[in-house]
Amino acid sequence: MLKETRPDSSPLSLHKHKHVLVKFAVSFLLMGLAFRLFFPDSFFRFSTETTNASLSDPKTDSPLPLASSPDQSPLPLDLPENEIQTFQNETEEAEPEPEQEKCDIFKGDWIPDTSGPRYSNETCRVIESHQNCMKNGRPDSGYFYWRWNPRDCEIPRFDPQKFLDHMRNKSWAFIGDSISRNHVQSLLCILSQVEQAVEVYHDEEYRSKRWRFPSHNFTLSVIWTPFLIKAAIFENMDGISTSETQLYLDKLDRVWADQYESLDYVVIAGGKWFLKTAIYHEKDTVSGCHYCPGKNLTDFGFEYAYRKALELVLNFITASKHKPLVFLRTTTPDHFENGEWFSGGYCNRTVPLKEGEIELKDVDRVMRDIELEEFEKAAEIGSKNGVVLRLLDTTRLSLLRPDGHPGPYRQFQPFSEDKNAKVQNDCLHWCLPGPIDSWNDLVMELLVNGDKYQ
Repeated sequence: MLKETRPDSSPLSLHKHKHVLVKFAVSFLLMGLAFRLFFPDSFFRFSTETTNASLSDPKTDSPLPLASSPDQSPLPLDLPENEIQTFQNETEEAEPEPEQEKCDIFKGDWIPDTSGPRYSNETCRVIESHQNCMKNGRPDSGYFYWRWNPRDCEIPRFDPQKFLDHMRNKSWAFIGDSISRNHVQSLLCILSQVEQAVEVYHDEEYRSKRWRFPSHNFTLSVIWTPFLIKAAIFENMDGISTSETQLYLDKLDRVWADQYESLDYVVIAGGKWFLKTAIYHEKDTVSGCHYCPGKNLTDFGFEYAYRKALELVLNFITASKHKPLVFLRTTTPDHFENGEWFSGGYCNRTVPLKEGEIELKDVDRVMRDIELEEFEKAAEIGSKNGVVLRLLDTTRLSLLRPDGHPGPYRQFQPFSEDKNAKVQNDCLHWCLPGPIDSWNDLVMELLVNGDKYQ
């Protein structure tokens, strides 16, 4: 009886069948390897993350991810290192970033600001009566609602908390005349919204003062030295002199110089005192004067003394082994019209001016030019000695704010009894709150990002 034989049951056919299976398995493995090479693990991870993202809570209303978002990216980023470098190089070659010019934060405009003042005479208790325009009865308040806006960049508002955190265990001094005192009061008022300062020192005339912020161990001072150099002054608090000022052009005022090594930050400034009548001394000898008719002395003019004083001050700073961060603030223009402070001059404008509507007075232009020239020389020397000098050029932006002065409201309710009363005007110092608060925005920007503007 013959057995039924199937074609695949023979040894030869069985061998062929196994051979086909081996070929198929090898082909499958090769295809898998090729797929793996062309589609690495990142593909699977990305697919999984995308799937998981689509399954998130539908109630969550989140914005679309940006290409720059660090948490989400439109492409997998775990490429081999050499591929990342190649990608970066190709991107840089294809899309070179334009080189940005440095912004001049001192060129700009005053623009409307509806947010208004950062403090009031009720929330700040260090405002001197002469600058307390609201309490003294100034009727308008429009001068509150403007802010300084550089043309080519934006600077943030002064952040008092950030400033105080930065100043922990530090010491800061404003060195100069009554404008420096005006400035430090502005800063104190803004900082008081975070922490109230404690006054720990004042001189006999309350011109120099020191405050401490206990929570931050931060010391803030104003050192009154209107000439920055040694001077014998015979003028009372009302501006009445009994004799000419004696100025020693080759000697620093030790009142500030002896404190210099204890300071971490300094804002230093000269000013209008150099316009007063003065006798000049050099090498312990009278060398000349400014505006001294009948004295039989050479009248060198205020420019001579101002340059000598700044040169002496800045040489001291650049040669010192102690290296605080030093700001040189430029001169502050006044806005007296139809006279000076002693001859009936007044300032009754209520809005800022625009560039081109007013020019610097000759004396302010001369003083600022001297400041810029001496600063440039000192900055070059300082850069070689590790001294950091920064220019706080507030002159031109202040020039555009004739509306920000106390005017007749340097005294309490000047017209309460007589609406036509003739009173002395202050068109040099600033109301608090007022335009001088914007100076602190500039100080903060130079403090945090100062290298950008050098």
